[in-house]
Amino acid sequence: MLWSRKFQITLPAAVRRALRVRPGDRLEFRMDGNRVEVWRILPNPADIVRQLLEERDFRVLHEETGGDAVRYVRQTRWGDDQP
Repeated sequence: MLWSRKFQITLPAAVRRALRVRPGDRLEFRMDGNRVEVWRILPNPADIVRQLLEERDFRVLHEETGGDAVRYVRQTRWGDDQP
């Protein structure tokens, strides 16, 4: 494996496949003596949900359901708020 002038490396295809790495994914390099381990950093699920919620405007849904989507669906399906 070669280093670039900026000390960058290209992960071999077999390593990318094994780690299921895609462009933009974060990696961590851990030293263990003379060994270097490469770890893929998984995104925090709460951060993903927060990002998705920030991208959408739920005001209309909130107004239509009165702020209680579960009750709204139950009333729509069964005519009351009991399953």
